Amino acid sequence: MVAKKHQNPSGGLNAAGRAHFNRTTGSKLKAPVKSGDNPRRASFLARMAGNSGPERDAKGEPTRLLLSLKAWGASSKADARKKAAAITRRNKNRG
Repeated sequence: MVAKKHQNPSGGLNAAGRAHFNRTTGSKLKAPVKSGDNPRRASFLARMAGNSGPERDAKGEPTRLLLSLKAWGASSKADARKKAAAITRRNKNRG
């Protein structure tokens, strides 16, 4: 579980959260790619679209999953799946 101070209220981790994660795990997390045809964005959207968790909680509030998807430019899991496929297709056609 991530500490509240490291969570971005609109989804994902804030800069301090990414820095903390990188320090503690030796990882190299980067900020979200909110638009464009970056392969990193396509990969994230495809992975998150396959997550089994709900998009909204019992109160109808968006879950961290949905907030993260929105931070990366998708409005739902279905939208993330479509955007990931479209980005991948466009990147392959550029070849």
